[in-house]
Amino acid sequence: MKFKPKIFALVVLVVAAGGYFFYSEFESAKIQEIPYSEFFRNVEEKKISSAEISEGEILFTDSLGEKFKTQNPHSPFLNEFLLKNDVEVKTQKGISQTISLVFDIIFYAFFFGVAIFAFRKFISPNSFKVVRHTGVKFSDIIGMDSLKRDTVQIMQIMKSPEKFAKRGIRMPKGILLEGAPGNGKTLFARALAGEASVNFIPAKATDFESMFMAIGPMKVKLLFAKARRRAPCIVFIDEFDGIGTRRNYSGSAIETENTRIVTALLNELDGFQTNSGVLVIAATNSVRALDEALIRPGRFDAIFSVPFPDEASRIALVEKYSAKKNPSAECTPQKLAAMFDGFSCAKIESVLNKAALLAAQDSREQFSLDDIHAAISALDRK
Repeated sequence: MKFKPKIFALVVLVVAAGGYFFYSEFESAKIQEIPYSEFFRNVEEKKISSAEISEGEILFTDSLGEKFKTQNPHSPFLNEFLLKNDVEVKTQKGISQTISLVFDIIFYAFFFGVAIFAFRKFISPNSFKVVRHTGVKFSDIIGMDSLKRDTVQIMQIMKSPEKFAKRGIRMPKGILLEGAPGNGKTLFARALAGEASVNFIPAKATDFESMFMAIGPMKVKLLFAKARRRAPCIVFIDEFDGIGTRRNYSGSAIETENTRIVTALLNELDGFQTNSGVLVIAATNSVRALDEALIRPGRFDAIFSVPFPDEASRIALVEKYSAKKNPSAECTPQKLAAMFDGFSCAKIESVLNKAALLAAQDSREQFSLDDIHAAISALDRK
């Protein structure tokens, strides 16, 4: 049988506690017991030097140093009576008090355990992960050529802020990417970090939500404090309209928390130094929904639109997403690109994947235009 130190230590502790209890009872049994009335009279005559009061009895020592015991009457005036007659009083906790103390310790341990768990869960320093290598470059992004050109200089400033600072040029504090969902705003932010070879911290609006008040603003401060320590760094906030909406002073708890989060964001953006090396990129579906104080120049210095892919981009996307899906001869990239006019990048990928699934369900190797039409109809119904 394998020796288990923890179990052995527990057994030793139990045996020791039991031995002490029986030893105390044995020693107490040897002490002579006298009536309480005699004890009371001796106290009045100042013949008692000390008394130890426990739950069931009073153990006392007379002026000659001999020990006796008597019953405990549980009188509320007993301590006062003894002290007035120069008796040194000690109080020993009873079993009920000990049990109460144990339950108090368990309660406080549970309470602080929950508090520590909540802290780690909602405002843990690990809430926002730092990505050192995104693995994405501009070459991985199809289209967005004008957006790539517009952000090249920002990349250069991030790489060499001192060089541009000598010319009085500071790096923008923030960039807003506006566009419909699924057009690659997140991918572009990751590619920008990859091209600039800087740290990348992704976040989304739901990361700042909490059942507890004031946790959201604390998370904002935590995010930007981490970004400053990891500079040069790009902070990417997706679904920005979920936390940066116009402040409403209606007084409701939700609006109050939203106001605090927006205020915390404003404070952090205003606290940036000109060469702090931190760039905030926020993605939103609608700039008009954002608080005006957030999007003024000096905070978010540039607003770029991320449009739906044009025809050339759609052709490239079809070729990329259908490379391993085996389309039929009629499903040429040009024909599919024309059908996908107004589709987001994500929707194009979903349609091609759905068409391939429909073909597989019918045990066909290739998907057809009918599968494409069926896939579009299925996705539009969602």
